Amino acid sequence: MNNPSHLHYAASHEWLALEGETGTVGITDHAQHELSDVVFVQLPKIGSRIEAGASAAVVESVKAASDIYSPVGGEVVGVNTELETNPALVNTDPFGAGWIFKLRVSNPAEISALKNAADYEKSLGV
Repeated sequence: MNNPSHLHYAASHEWLALEGETGTVGITDHAQHELSDVVFVQLPKIGSRIEAGASAAVVESVKAASDIYSPVGGEVVGVNTELETNPALVNTDPFGAGWIFKLRVSNPAEISALKNAADYEKSLGV
């Protein structure tokens, strides 16, 4: 399993890449594998405020619909509109082109509650 070491991981299987005060959020390789073929992504609205741990988006696969939770709180400042026409990017490139949304982090201290790659993998039993 390839979980990039520069990312922060939530127990609910989302990742956060921090660049200054902006965080990019997606789901982990483990999550996309469990969901199987993603067929639709409901993106959050730009400008909406999301609390840490709150539902921010929905990913629908051939198996089920799953909420995507925000690893930290903040204001949504970008969404991956490519997913509207190609939701399979969540499966084929979960840590790259399959990112879901970006937010301006409101409380950087919340990042300390997230796991590093090694701890995330331990939580999966890897």
